[in-house]
Amino acid sequence: MTAHDITAAERFVAKDHAITVAGLVVLTLLAWIWVIIGAGTGMSTIAMTTFEFPPPARPGMVMAWTTAYAVIMFFMWWIMMIAMMIPSAAPMILLYARVARQAQRRGQMEAGVLPTSAFVGGYLASWFAFSLVATLAQWGLERAELVHQMLMWSTSTTLTGILLVVAGLYQLTPLKSACLEHCRSPASYLSRHWRDGRAGAFRMGLAHGTYCLGCCAVLMALLFAGGVMNLVWIAGLAIVVLIEKVAPWGVRFAQALAVTMIAAGSWMLLPAVS
Repeated sequence: MTAHDITAAERFVAKDHAITVAGLVVLTLLAWIWVIIGAGTGMSTIAMTTFEFPPPARPGMVMAWTTAYAVIMFFMWWIMMIAMMIPSAAPMILLYARVARQAQRRGQMEAGVLPTSAFVGGYLASWFAFSLVATLAQWGLERAELVHQMLMWSTSTTLTGILLVVAGLYQLTPLKSACLEHCRSPASYLSRHWRDGRAGAFRMGLAHGTYCLGCCAVLMALLFAGGVMNLVWIAGLAIVVLIEKVAPWGVRFAQALAVTMIAAGSWMLLPAVS
């Protein structure tokens, strides 16, 4: 390799921040495009989108899942989670890339391409696991005729009410608070849990994703209430997660949202208990 080649490579690596930002933007955009065009389901996302809540009751039938359909549903969930969660995870990912570059410059990390992709891979692996559980939950709820198989939203006001109350109560638990605090403090996490190398980056990303699951997984379950492929709810929950993690008033917002969800869910459950 010539000196000119080395210089060009160094200039390329020096732009890693811009490259990381561009990569996250492209990944997020591609995931959103995939969701908007139906996520491989062959169904119209527009037909599965409504501002009405609870969603309108529609007659339907329960059909058996094939292996191919189950795989499609899994990737629908996983890619949707990528679209929803990468924006709120971006501060942690970008800070990791910056700290890793500084460690390289100080000789504390092996020189070369940053293992940021391994960190992102670990983070997405946690949502891979969540998507497996969500797919199984969707299969069970459809078989129980609690979720419409074609429109993918709740057909039961009782189920919707329970989901809202549970999500609201969870918002007020110490576990939610601890996980949210972690997500809102990326510098603290990196300083306490730093690991070198690509394997270390993957483990750090996986651990961060696990905290993120503790913060957001119960909120994601609300997609069964409003519609798994309802763009209004997908975008709305993505914005909620972003506000909770990034906004200075995110903690107060999460608490206010909890009260709202508990009240709405309780109101929906009143006919069932009266």
